Amino acid sequence: MSAAGLRAVELARGWIGTPYRHQASCRGGGADCLGLLRGVWRELYGAEPEAMPAYTRDWSEPGGEERLWQAALRHLAPCDAAPDAGQVILFRMREGAVAKHLGIASGPASFIHAYCGHGVVESALTAPWRRRVVARFEFP
Repeated sequence: MSAAGLRAVELARGWIGTPYRHQASCRGGGADCLGLLRGVWRELYGAEPEAMPAYTRDWSEPGGEERLWQAALRHLAPCDAAPDAGQVILFRMREGAVAKHLGIASGPASFIHAYCGHGVVESALTAPWRRRVVARFEFP
């Protein structure tokens, strides 16, 4: 686990309790799952790695484009190691759909994410969540 990843967990825990707001990225004010990652990235590196275009809740699901996965590959390092603190975890919410949810692993069995209806929370990485994992990444 990298120093940046450990720092990311610490920062992400500071976002817990932030309400869910689609496309938002403001600690305490509102965030979606990508907004949480963007906010943690800004706190780690000072600025976002690229301009954020508007996006829909379906994450280009009708066209089958893996936009979130492609963006992760541009800025994060793919990781094959077992889930561990500091990794960014990408999820497919249902089989055959595009990957459109992500979180930051806070340990081998938990992760922090912004979830519609719940806000930013730390959740157990239970079997249903583990089945949805399609990729893991490390912060640079």
